[in-house]
Amino acid sequence: MALARAYAVGLVGLDGHVVEVEADLAQGLPGLTVIGLPDASLAEARDRVRSAVVNSGQAWPQKRITLALSPASLPKRGSGFDLALAAAVLAAAQALPAGALQGRVLLGELGLDGRVRPIPGVLPAVLTASEAGIHRVVVPLENLAEARLVPDVDARGVGSLRDLVRLLTGEEYDEVEPVRVLPEPGTDGPDMLDVAGQVVGRTAVEVAAAGGHHALLLGPPGSGKTMLAERMPGLLPALDRKAALEVTAVHSVASALPRDQPLVTRPPFQAPHHTATIASIVGGGAGIARPGAASLAHRGVLFLDEAPEFSPRALDALRQPLESGRLSITRVGGTATYPASFTLLLAANYCPCAKP
Repeated sequence: MALARAYAVGLVGLDGHVVEVEADLAQGLPGLTVIGLPDASLAEARDRVRSAVVNSGQAWPQKRITLALSPASLPKRGSGFDLALAAAVLAAAQALPAGALQGRVLLGELGLDGRVRPIPGVLPAVLTASEAGIHRVVVPLENLAEARLVPDVDARGVGSLRDLVRLLTGEEYDEVEPVRVLPEPGTDGPDMLDVAGQVVGRTAVEVAAAGGHHALLLGPPGSGKTMLAERMPGLLPALDRKAALEVTAVHSVASALPRDQPLVTRPPFQAPHHTATIASIVGGGAGIARPGAASLAHRGVLFLDEAPEFSPRALDALRQPLESGRLSITRVGGTATYPASFTLLLAANYCPCAKP
């Protein structure tokens, strides 16, 4: 019997937990079993991991393989465990030194050819590892810049399972760090200088931005309400380091983070359509709820154009984040909590029955 351990991170909303991946190789009918409350995508990792290992030039152990994810009571979701699963199997088969996996978190999805594909939620996962005292992480190359936003963490990027084997065995491999693009001051969105006239409207938006007030813009169609709203984030100060990491973590979990711009430094702007559902505004989905527009607008502006056209239930659902600045969404898989402290900006036309 051979046993090896690797480490990954499971996310429930923005809250992460270090997950221990144990691989046990025993005599018996060859097969692979994954236990520890895996979801459908994680259960399918059996085929991905086996194909990736074989196509990377490694021998697949012809034994009865059991992969256990601990803590067993925590639901595990997503394909980000693939890299840790493959490493645990290879270490149990003595193809990797078991000591190389200690104190190191492995994150990434495997393709059938052994490529390591990017995954969402790398930033909160690396933050979780750092808080747990694990300061070495391996992530997909496309997520490397995002992982290196966390201070005091030695983040390495791999493009394939072959690269991981070389890294863990002390061999050299090509680690090409992607180019990081940070927005330049003055070129990060629409500017209020584009607005000609509209003294009352501009004053209202400027006061709301300066004082953190919510605002309602009333006017006939074409009067410039949307134009003013789109320029409100430009009046807000740039996010400090702590706020930028918090906002970036939400966008990372929602897969809304540009790969060439790993850090959100400007207040975000979200403008959902008036036909948007409650789940798309406050967050939702099967299993663990994903962040909606309200959380994606955290520390920025949530703009609801044609506000009276929104569903009354959708508008009513915004009461919790407006009062507490957070959203707690409970689903079958657990409760996800996301930050949602935003400036609410509403726009509407005058009622047709109103006097001109």
